[in-house]
Amino acid sequence: PCIHIAGTNGKGSTSNMLASVLQEQGYKTALYTSPHLRDFRERIRVNGEPVSEEWVSSFVSKYKNDFDRIQPSFFEMTTAMAFAYFKEMKVDIAVIETGLGGRLDSTNVICPKVSIITNIGWDHMHLLGNTLQEIATEKAGIIKKDVPVIVSETQDEVKEVFQEKAKSAGTELYFADSAWNCIAEKYHPLADFMIVEAKEKSGKTFEIISDLTGTYQLKNMGAVITCVDLLNKQNFTVSHEALLKGLLNVKKNTGFKGRWYILQKNPTVLCDTAHNVDGLTQIIPILGSIEKDKLHIVIGMVEDKEVSKVLNLFPSDAHYYFCKANIPRGMDAELLQSKAAEFNLKGEVYTSVESALKAAKANATNKDLIFVGGSTFTVAEVV
Repeated sequence: PCIHIAGTNGKGSTSNMLASVLQEQGYKTALYTSPHLRDFRERIRVNGEPVSEEWVSSFVSKYKNDFDRIQPSFFEMTTAMAFAYFKEMKVDIAVIETGLGGRLDSTNVICPKVSIITNIGWDHMHLLGNTLQEIATEKAGIIKKDVPVIVSETQDEVKEVFQEKAKSAGTELYFADSAWNCIAEKYHPLADFMIVEAKEKSGKTFEIISDLTGTYQLKNMGAVITCVDLLNKQNFTVSHEALLKGLLNVKKNTGFKGRWYILQKNPTVLCDTAHNVDGLTQIIPILGSIEKDKLHIVIGMVEDKEVSKVLNLFPSDAHYYFCKANIPRGMDAELLQSKAAEFNLKGEVYTSVESALKAAKANATNKDLIFVGGSTFTVAEVV
């Protein structure tokens, strides 16, 4: 049995939340996500434990001749590896995150118990389409006959795409934010936990305490609650207690990192993997709301992003530390600096993410705030 999750932003958080909930229920739970931060094996986990190096190398050795003959993509090979590992481990349920899009994604060979589409935003347009409707159509490709589908966030521009696809597939469609309203209570962005009031439209209310503390997680929580309700309707038992414990212990249960993640205090250093317009639109206002003397931003981006639209969101009153993550797709730090200058974002260039963060710490007082972001790969070098 699987749960299949697609979307522009939020699919990683939703996947990890659900895996944590299912683990708390006592199910042997597989989790397949991407990209990884530090170690390739983070992508393939069972009950939070990454696949072993020995298993990965033995799988590659066993199928190397086939890989040479078929020439699969890196993600196709990894998906095959994950499914083989989950089968060998005899898992009870697998939470499977798409890599990119949905319709043509390698993971779309599964027939899940529930499908989830988190949201639709501007990302990977060169592959998915130039309008939100085109992107939504690709994500909606995971909708299958008789498999209930949850859409986390009602977006007027793409609502009809999902309604038509669900209708043609003959399946039930649920908009999570129409069923549940999750509200952060007494929220502080630098707290270790977030207290949430989950309110069903029918009037039922309960409290959630979560170790994922960005307010953008509220939409994801609504989808998780809706998914638990649908699993129970299919006689796949998930108790209310498991739901609450799972949302409380996501980081501990699955090893989840990089989403509104506090690296240290005094000065406070935090990071977030948000890297597109929709993701950063959620993050930057939270940064602005935090009481501080000065904001320092360590930023590195990749070349295939809409850099100008993203840079336009960043505050001009922060001090910037431009760097390039150690990957081929990383944007040259001097080029990033010159593009940022067009938006009055000023700062120096550094040879690595590590040296940029070191400089930010040296310049910051205990009352300052340091943020590391712009790309998943930038964050990967500091967590």
